[in-house]
Amino acid sequence: MKKTIITIGRQLGSRGREIGRKLSEELGIKFYDKELIVEAAKQSGLSEKMFENIDEKPTNSFLYSLVMSMQPGSGLYNSYNDFLNSDSIFKIQSDVIRDIAAQNSCIIVGRCADYVLRDYEGLIKVFIHADVDTRTKRIMARDNVSEKDAKNTVLKADKRRGNYYNFYTNGTWGNVNNYDITLDSGKLSPDDCVRLLTEYVKLR
Repeated sequence: MKKTIITIGRQLGSRGREIGRKLSEELGIKFYDKELIVEAAKQSGLSEKMFENIDEKPTNSFLYSLVMSMQPGSGLYNSYNDFLNSDSIFKIQSDVIRDIAAQNSCIIVGRCADYVLRDYEGLIKVFIHADVDTRTKRIMARDNVSEKDAKNTVLKADKRRGNYYNFYTNGTWGNVNNYDITLDSGKLSPDDCVRLLTEYVKLR
């Protein structure tokens, strides 16, 4: 049978990760988010901390990588080749994404997966969004922070994810033309989103 490959772009607080995980359970296929970092670290032989420090950040600085690699708990690398910038991290993660998609049906969250797999036949590209006020309230509840701090976190995350996506794809993060289907999780519950996406997958 033909593989089902779904990528999910998401705004912070949109519950995109939750929707992706529920959808994977509904469809009975594998789900990858932070798991990509673990797999990339495993395949490259480098520390997971290194990938976490640069994950979805458009930093292209060798100095930044050097500083990050020497933070407490991240380990001290012994050779020049072990100091990686975000371009190297992006390449390694992209290779992992392609390997995963080649092997199994799956759902992959973030990390420009829609762009990395753009030539994959039958790819379903999803974007989950919600208005800023809704997302701010969710972050307030999740992190137990003030409205001001929560909104600041949301806006910074939007900027960071947008810069990362735009930097590596030359596209525009969140542009509806980049996706097959977009859903407003401020108006739909996660379960409603999963039902709609499940039906969409069947129609495709």
